[in-house]
Amino acid sequence: MDFRSLNRTLACGRRYCRSAMERKNFFFSFALRSLIRTFANHMAKLFIVVNEDRFFLSHRKEIAVRALKEGYDVTIVCKDTGDRQHVEALGLRMIDMPINPTGMSIGEEMKTLRFLYHLYRTERPDIVHHVGLKTILWGGLAAKWAHTHGVVNAVSGLGVLFSDRKPGLKTRVVMAMMKYANHRKNIRAIFQNHEDEALFVRHGIIGKNNTDYIKGSGVDLKDFAYTPPPREGKVNIIFTARMVKEKGILVLVDAAEMLRKEMTGKVQFWLCGGLSSNPKAITQEELEQLCDGDYIQWLGYRTDIKQLLEQSHIMAFPSFYREGLPLSLIEAAAIGRPIVTTQWYGCKDTVDDGVNGFLVPVRDAAALADRLRTLINDPELREEMGRRSRERAEREFDIHSVLDKHIAIYQRLIT
Repeated sequence: MDFRSLNRTLACGRRYCRSAMERKNFFFSFALRSLIRTFANHMAKLFIVVNEDRFFLSHRKEIAVRALKEGYDVTIVCKDTGDRQHVEALGLRMIDMPINPTGMSIGEEMKTLRFLYHLYRTERPDIVHHVGLKTILWGGLAAKWAHTHGVVNAVSGLGVLFSDRKPGLKTRVVMAMMKYANHRKNIRAIFQNHEDEALFVRHGIIGKNNTDYIKGSGVDLKDFAYTPPPREGKVNIIFTARMVKEKGILVLVDAAEMLRKEMTGKVQFWLCGGLSSNPKAITQEELEQLCDGDYIQWLGYRTDIKQLLEQSHIMAFPSFYREGLPLSLIEAAAIGRPIVTTQWYGCKDTVDDGVNGFLVPVRDAAALADRLRTLINDPELREEMGRRSRERAEREFDIHSVLDKHIAIYQRLIT
């Protein structure tokens, strides 16, 4: 309740309470109700449900920590891949969830659904915040059947399931189940791009009045501060993502090979990211064949992304994956690097073509090579576009704005 509403309520109480005793009882009752409401808001039990602890730490950690500071009782529900200690070091409780993030076994999927249903029935969280399609699907059904008070579904891209232009049978079944799960009160769906939002609304998966648009996961602009690119040495072109074909890795390698004759000794391509269990992932053997360890390097999974970005000159991200809004591009923009990415969902929302980078058609290695050549040969253009990237990050990707919007959504569901 804001200050003006409080004054109006107190004025009404004084007007209609005839005796001193009535006024005393009114003020006591009002104070008690306000105290209960405040206590409930600040001790609400919040479950943030994601596929893996590693993804939580890279994409949702700041939201959980902010909610904890706001007084929420926060629990992280995810698969434990070995980072539990890092989650608990933040003061957060973590529950290990049985889930295969890329699996399609009916037995495994039903195990995840049963686990979440039992967890929600037993723990009775006030709000469950599902991140990603699989947790949205099974967590949404579990929350509906367990009568969980509030649900937040964060659609951080649609992935391989929606990679085809026309939805197949499996996709249509998933959409029907999500539509059923979302047919309830006290639900919000967060989208990182308007195309995903339009698809969900068009198919009746969620009502337009229940959607929120938050542009990406945000970035700490003080931590990822603007850093001028290195003046000496080779031009380093960086790609950061899981090693999945739809992320455009093979397109980037093809573009690098087109440039090899003229750029060997002058340029390095860094493929930065771990292997994936995704059915369309690139294997370690394939990567070792594609990379020569010098001109094209696979750096593997790294935790020093910020330092690598600071040592880089160009971000190349030729994805045709159904992205939400790639954190890789947000972080590159914050550091101040020009971006070459695709005219594709989410990716195109980080670049003004010709201003802070270039947009190229999907699966077009020749166009990618041409734009990279332009930036490699023009250091002044690289720096100018990098500064424009930083300006865009300051306008659109500040983590504090993202956190404020999430807390407002939680409070709306509680009150």
